[in-house]
Amino acid sequence: MITTGAERNQPQSIAVDRTSRQKNAAVRRLIARQLIVELVLPIGGYYGLRAAGVNPWLALIAPAVLTVPFLAYQAIRQRRVDAVALFTLTMIVVGAVMSLVTGDPRTLMVRDSWIFGVLGLWILATLFTQQPFIRTTSRAIVTVKIGEEGYRQWDARWHNDSEFRSQLRVLTAVWGATFTADALLRVALAYTLPIDSVPLVSSLQWLVVLAGLWTFHTVYVTKKGLKV
Repeated sequence: MITTGAERNQPQSIAVDRTSRQKNAAVRRLIARQLIVELVLPIGGYYGLRAAGVNPWLALIAPAVLTVPFLAYQAIRQRRVDAVALFTLTMIVVGAVMSLVTGDPRTLMVRDSWIFGVLGLWILATLFTQQPFIRTTSRAIVTVKIGEEGYRQWDARWHNDSEFRSQLRVLTAVWGATFTADALLRVALAYTLPIDSVPLVSSLQWLVVLAGLWTFHTVYVTKKGLKV
């Protein structure tokens, strides 16, 4: 989901024989898959089941469970477990268990809030490691655009370019702070809006936040010469 990379201070060989159009097409396919799994399936599934008369709890949990096969397929195809996908799967399971204990559909809606809150705090915590969030999540986009060898050359800058490290940490800090703040707003929405309005309003609110975050990210990586 992250568009980062580096063009300056790196070997020419990192620019593999892919045209700009091919790179953009590959990124669009990746983002489309993520939107289907993270937005269309959960929201469309919820309202479809509610229209069919399914109770709010089941309408919330069923689409979330349907995302599990997609996450598993991605891990098998890439032959590695994506940290963010694993985190998402864990939160789905924990949230479902919490709702079973309380029997309250709003618990599942608040679940999205604390998922983003915990995710935001986790992103901020990675600032103090050698694998900040942006460095980790950039792998998929960079690999899609310039291949595995290009990614390895891109990532090698972490070890010998202090400015590169600083820039990735700035991006990580902004993503973490935004996710954490967004979680607080989601809690307010979950407990103040009519129950059937929460999924749609919360998702629209998230799209606005994501658009602002993505705009900042794109401007920053372009200005700093980080785009592959």
